[in-house]
Amino acid sequence: MPVRNPFKHALAGGQAQIGIWSTLPSPLVTELIAGSGFDWVLLDTEHTPSDVPLMVQQLQAVAAGCRDHTHGVVRPAWNDPVLIKRYLDIGAQTLLLPFVQNADEARAAVAAMRYAPRGIRGMGGSMRASDFGRDAAYVRDAENELCLLVQVETAEALEQIEAIAAVEGVDGIFIGPADLSASMGFPGDANHPTVRAAIDDAIRRIRAAGKAPGILVVDEARARECLALGAQFVAVGMDMLLLRQAADGLAARFRPGARGPVTTAY
Repeated sequence: MPVRNPFKHALAGGQAQIGIWSTLPSPLVTELIAGSGFDWVLLDTEHTPSDVPLMVQQLQAVAAGCRDHTHGVVRPAWNDPVLIKRYLDIGAQTLLLPFVQNADEARAAVAAMRYAPRGIRGMGGSMRASDFGRDAAYVRDAENELCLLVQVETAEALEQIEAIAAVEGVDGIFIGPADLSASMGFPGDANHPTVRAAIDDAIRRIRAAGKAPGILVVDEARARECLALGAQFVAVGMDMLLLRQAADGLAARFRPGARGPVTTAY
């Protein structure tokens, strides 16, 4: 039988899932953050130099570091059936697909996640997802444990939330704050009052439509606001940002004239 997807079942049960966004395509980094205790980690390939072979190692690193707690969510570079097939075949159970604009594109994503006759996913042989062919029930039952998350990240896509949510097979709808802010005329300013209001409204509408809302928010106060509004899968940090902030801060404290604690022994 396919491995149970705890993330999918948690969303279906209305449970909030707190995650971390990973843009550093290193299995060592993946293993490290998978051991931190988050419910999920987003493994990005859209805006990183990662690819399918490296993602195999990152998924293995999640399994090694998570102690059966953290779930790996993979973001392909595009809503493309070939990419979807390849990431599913290497064992990804949850995919976050960028730039889904309408119900037709959502239906295409669902079809790419499913084998015929319910979809168009190609039949693989001894792939990692089926324990290299040992799991004879995988083809029959895989769909039950696969989780599809789609991103709405333009003003036009926000207007289609109810139609996208009505597509059977979509488990959650993720709001992309950065692209949304640009689409609304405020590039780089996801905290603009107009953008914030649109995000708040989108969270409520997604939840009212019976799907799990998700978002990436690295400001703790804002993340808690989104959770209070009903967001269910919320990434509250990013590995590259955490490393950059810590490194910049440490360097600044040791510049000439800077004041701060200095540890002389360790």
